[in-house]
Parts: sequence; structure tokens; C-alpha cells
Amino acid sequence: MTELQTGLIGLGAAAVIGVAAYNKWQEYRHRKLAEQVLQSHHADVLLDAPQAGGAGDLSSGVEEDRFEADEETTIHAASTTVNSPAIDESRGGHALRGERIEPVMHPDPEPQEEEASPIRHEPTVAPGEGMATQRAEPGTLPVPARRPDEPKEARNDAEPVDLLSPLIDYLASFETVEPAAASQILEAQRDVLARIRKPVHWVGYNELSREWEPIVEDNEGEYRRFRVGLQLVDRQGPLDESDLSVFHIAMQDLATDLMAIVELPTRQPALDTAAKLDEFCVSVDIQIGINVISQERPFPGTKLRALAEAAGMVIDGDGCFVRRDDEGNVLFTLHNQEAQGFSAELMKSMSTHGITFLLDVPRVSHGERVFNQMVDLARRFSDVLRGSLVDDNRQPLSEGGLEPIRRQVGQYQSVMAGQGLPAGGPLTRRLFS
Repeated sequence: MTELQTGLIGLGAAAVIGVAAYNKWQEYRHRKLAEQVLQSHHADVLLDAPQAGGAGDLSSGVEEDRFEADEETTIHAASTTVNSPAIDESRGGHALRGERIEPVMHPDPEPQEEEASPIRHEPTVAPGEGMATQRAEPGTLPVPARRPDEPKEARNDAEPVDLLSPLIDYLASFETVEPAAASQILEAQRDVLARIRKPVHWVGYNELSREWEPIVEDNEGEYRRFRVGLQLVDRQGPLDESDLSVFHIAMQDLATDLMAIVELPTRQPALDTAAKLDEFCVSVDIQIGINVISQERPFPGTKLRALAEAAGMVIDGDGCFVRRDDEGNVLFTLHNQEAQGFSAELMKSMSTHGITFLLDVPRVSHGERVFNQMVDLARRFSDVLRGSLVDDNRQPLSEGGLEPIRRQVGQYQSVMAGQGLPAGGPLTRRLFS
């Protein structure tokens, strides 16, 4: 081996040793720097005990007042349940904008069973029986609280439970990358959804007003978040598997069309929910009729129309007079007992031997009060037309006979309110349509 080779080997070894030593020095220097940066220079307010008389002492007057003020702004999000459908999602809770507030769960009191007999169309199930009574069973509908880790600006984003609710709807929840026009959302699967026999409802979240609103045909808005609800039950019966399957596939295709993410509940629990909900609806679906019949001469149409219009009733497209409240909701109706319906033109020449005032109990708020209004109006018609107030069996109706009916109206509506479906509410009117 020559001297040149020996020198090169020595230089190489020295270079390797030098690099290793430099790396060790760099590693030591960076470790020390990291320790200095990450080292805590203040006491942990959660783990370290506060020093007496120090700035962190919570017993001081200023901090105590601030703690009390914060306590006053706390809102507990209570979870309520309804003994009915089996869907693992429900109505939205509300939280105060600002500091994070953890939800506090309060158990609901056990429901009290109500007994009531029907007046018309006797139900096959007693009120309240067809619905699950165990609060912790899958058949209950918990009310979801807003997630505590959501940004505070989203805390006022309440779920649209007055428009759509898992109590009565199978809900598909969408979120798109880019806002989609209302017309695009409604048109994408229109032909497929037209085959479904149950109503389909659409709501979208308006980013400007920060509220949920119905998506309708003439709506020019755009939505990044929207919900589609397939109604589980109406007066024709519960949702069936074929309609739910068509809806489920249509919602997946809609998500593909709009490049959106969609959340869809499991189908079988929704079908079970529909069956239980339909059973409950049958048990409380009653209508009360008060009849006025002629004694000798038939009632002239002109006089009937004058009395009805004086009472604020108008003729609708179904051939009956309708009494509505200030919001346009139907309170009760007046029907001709004979085959011919009422119309503005026919009232001039027609006559009838009997009329019926009809109260649709599930669709009317404050049923007892509305029942009293209907009875008073029926008595007025009876007096003016010289007729008789009778029940469906043509037996005279006295105050003693009306009182049990009045009580039963209140009992049925109490049962409905106990299930989270108050009579006359927007969800209830959809169910009983």
C-alpha cells in the first residue's frame, strides 16, 4: 500500500468521525432548544392549587362575581323522548351562542295512560296503546342536542323539526361541496319520486337568514345543506317497503348527481316505526259530528248560506262550508247530509233536510274550545231554521249528552300531546291528511 492510499484512508476516517461528532452536537443543541421552548413558565389553572391572595384565587370578589354571571348564562339542553317511532335521530336542541355548554340530560317522567272512547269511527286500539312505552327501547325518539364541540357561530342552527321530524319522516340529510339551486335539487329525481305514494318534503338551510326553509318550485335560492323527508304515515296507512326502497335509491342517485354526501338511516327500523305510528294514529283518529235536521220543511239553501257566511264560513272546493282560524287552519266544517254538495250557484235553488257540523279532532288545536264554538253555532242554526239538534242515531242532544263528548275530546288530545304530536300542530296535520 502506497503512502497516498494510506493518507486517503486516514482522511476518510477522519471525515466520518467528524460528521458523526457534528451530528451529535446538533442533536444535543436542538434538544436543549426544544426543552426551553416547551417548558411551562406559568401555573396550570386546572392542576395546580391557586396561591392564596394571588391573581388566580377564585375566592376573590371580582372572580366570584364573574363565575356567578357565567352560571346564569348556562342553558341545559334537555333530551325529550316520544314513545313512538324507531329512528335513532330526532329533533334539534338549542344552545346559547358563545361559550361551550355541555348538555345535561334530564329523564322524562313516565307517561300516564289515558282512557277515552271514540265518538265517531271507533278506533281498534285504545289511545296510547300501539306505541312503545319503554324510554330506553329503540322505539323511542330522543331529541338530539347540538354537539358541544360545534363552532359557536353554528349554535343557532336548530334542526327544522317543525318542517321535518324523524317522528313522522324518514330523513335523508345532504351536504354539497358547492351550493345547489333549488330547481336543480327538485328536478334531479322528480320522475322517480313521483312513483312513491307517500308525501315527500324538502327543506334547505338558508345561509343568509341562518334558518331552515321549505324548498318549493318557485324558490330561487341555493343550498349547500338540505333535508328530504319521506312521510312514514298518512290516513291511507303506513309507508311500505317498496316505496322506501325507491326513495332510498333515489336519494343515493341524487347525491351522485349533486356530488353531495348523504346520510340515510337504516330502512327496517323506519318500517317498524311506520307500523307503530300508524297503529297510534288509528287509535286517536276521530271525528265528531253534530247534526241539525228539519222538523217539517227542508232548510232552504239561501238561508243556510246566509247563516254560514254570517258565522265567518266560506264554501271550499269540496262542497262544504269551512270555518278557519286567523292562520287559515280549518276549525270545523259544515256538510250537506244529502248527496249534493254546497256551491255558490246551487245554494240559490237547493234545499236539504239535514246538515252536519264536523270536527276533525287530531287536526284542531284546543279541541274542547273549538267543540264549544261548533255546538253554539249548531244551536244557532237549529233555532233559526226551526230544526233539531241530534246525534248520529237521530237522538236529541242535550247539554248532558254533550259533556261526555267534550271530555273525550280533551282526553284524546292529551294522549296525542303526550306522544309529542299535539293536535293541530304542523306535523300532526300532515299525519292526518
